[in-house]
Amino acid sequence: MSELPEPAAMTAKQNLRNLFQIISMWILIGLAAAASVATILSAFNVIPWMPLGPDSAPDSALWLQITGTAVLVGLCAFLPSVYQIQRLERSHRDFKISMKDIATAYRMSHAADREGVFALSTEFEDVRARLEHARKHPDLGHLEPEILELAAQMSHMTRDLALVYSKDKVTRARDFLRQRQQELDTFNENLSLALTVTQELQRWQRDVEASELEANRQMDRLEKDLKEILPQLGYELDDEQGELPLSAPTDNEGKVIALSPSASGKSSPAADLGDLRTTGLDRPN
Repeated sequence: MSELPEPAAMTAKQNLRNLFQIISMWILIGLAAAASVATILSAFNVIPWMPLGPDSAPDSALWLQITGTAVLVGLCAFLPSVYQIQRLERSHRDFKISMKDIATAYRMSHAADREGVFALSTEFEDVRARLEHARKHPDLGHLEPEILELAAQMSHMTRDLALVYSKDKVTRARDFLRQRQQELDTFNENLSLALTVTQELQRWQRDVEASELEANRQMDRLEKDLKEILPQLGYELDDEQGELPLSAPTDNEGKVIALSPSASGKSSPAADLGDLRTTGLDRPN
């Protein structure tokens, strides 16, 4: 049993034969064009007719040139059909399944399946419907029937996946996630506002506590100053009750000097300090 030629050698031979056929076709077209131009110019006596020799008939060169030109032009008329046949033969002979073409056809069929183009049916009818859809698609008309059939079978096998990830379900999922994202953004904005308000309240509370502490410190300093000044003025402080009730002043003989608030027109310092404690800020616990 003879060995088959390698694919590279076969490809080289086929490319060489195709090149030879193309060159032959262009040579035929060139000869037909040159013969047509020469015949037209000879008909208008611009150039002489093709000479055949002294022993030839008088008009034999004329008819021979016209006949040759007609034959060449007639052969050129068959070139489009010959080229079409060669192209079909070359496409069938060199046909190979391309994964890119299969992926393209499968992607088109799978996209149509996700949009709900194909209804539930038997396997044969489902594959046939997908194959018809691929054949009618404007971007897949140039592909071979085998590629379209393979893509239709692949699309049929993945129909469950297309139902799960259908276009409507994916759209609903994206809308749901977009709504959740908006709600999360709103919550983050409210949380930032709440944190700002809380920090402001805490700072305000610290300021108020500092002001109260300063006021109580000034009150203690006032009490200390009064305790130092009032005895010098003749008032004695009663420390047992923790307040500042002042005893009446005495003279050098120990007699009590009566001081009437109505007579002096002034209230006692103890009463003023008591009023200040009553109306002042209490110390924080």
